[in-house]
Amino acid sequence: MRLVLISYRIEGRSNFVSVGESICRGVCFLLLWCIGPVRAVPDATAADSSTPPAQANARQVSISFSFVRTFSSADEVRRPQHPILDRAFDIVAGAADPVARVDVLQSPSAVTTDSRHRVFVADPAAGGVHVFDFVGSRYGLLDPDGKHLHSPIALAADARDNLYVIDQGTKSIVIYDSKGKFQGYLGKLKGGESYFDSPVAIAIDRSKDHAYVCDARRNSVFVMDEQGRLIRRIGKRVGGGGPGEFRKPSVVGVSGGELFVLDAGNARIQIFDTAGYFKRSMNLGFADGNTGMAVDNAGNIYVSDPALNRIDVFRRDGKSLYAFDPSTIKAENFSHPSAMWVDAGQFLFVVDSDSNRIGEFQISAEKTQ
Repeated sequence: MRLVLISYRIEGRSNFVSVGESICRGVCFLLLWCIGPVRAVPDATAADSSTPPAQANARQVSISFSFVRTFSSADEVRRPQHPILDRAFDIVAGAADPVARVDVLQSPSAVTTDSRHRVFVADPAAGGVHVFDFVGSRYGLLDPDGKHLHSPIALAADARDNLYVIDQGTKSIVIYDSKGKFQGYLGKLKGGESYFDSPVAIAIDRSKDHAYVCDARRNSVFVMDEQGRLIRRIGKRVGGGGPGEFRKPSVVGVSGGELFVLDAGNARIQIFDTAGYFKRSMNLGFADGNTGMAVDNAGNIYVSDPALNRIDVFRRDGKSLYAFDPSTIKAENFSHPSAMWVDAGQFLFVVDSDSNRIGEFQISAEKTQ
């Protein structure tokens, strides 16, 4: 039996769906699930003809998650205080406020990691970026004095562990080196004006040091080199639903020489080569500004639905691999998964936007006949 997946879209909304809509969508998904498997349907008319078809006897990959932990503050990463070590880290990351706790996640919006597996969390309510170093058992907060960051909402790290942070307040991208030292801006013009209108997501191609920036209001993805020079623009300002066109693109990722863009307004994911040429797309049942997306080293695509407490994993060709409900984790009450990041293809970090936590899951991939 062939299944037609109905799309639901609400334009111009940044908050979670209403209770009524959530129930309605849940019932629809339940009915569809009873009929047959729910999956993203690749756009057959937009498929890349240069992509070879999968061999019939090729072994398939099965993916599953194992819960590791949740964390939301410095208390979950620090070892017992050592005066010399703590002072050394304060010099790099800035000393904590002695009155108000700034080492607690207040409104996490994005998460990423660097080559040392340090976890960076953008927190617009805190006005900074939290740094969780579980390997070194240390915690820090980038720009605690608010000199350069006002409302950080998205971030990415390059091959040298430089951190690029999108600041919603200045509409620019702030760059820090691997030690947390301010390096400059990407996309900031003379006079303090920004090149971007509404930057919401960034990804770094670590093999080329190219930055891909989603501008939701301009319905475009801008490709820039490490000097901040514009290489090309994908999409058009007025938006559109054709191949290579966007309506409010919200998340971007790079893997295996391909660029993945969550085209939220069109409820789909578009895939390009890293030069910006369209290859294919896959349709989603629903997407909005709260939908998260991540891509692992194999090109598998992770999509979250905060309202339905659901994370779906798809193969790069759109075939469904795994569906996971994080609220089923016993004694953790983890729900509303939003922004995500895959670290080294082994660990999935998920923002719990309801309780202001980060969940960490180990990814297990097994080949099956």
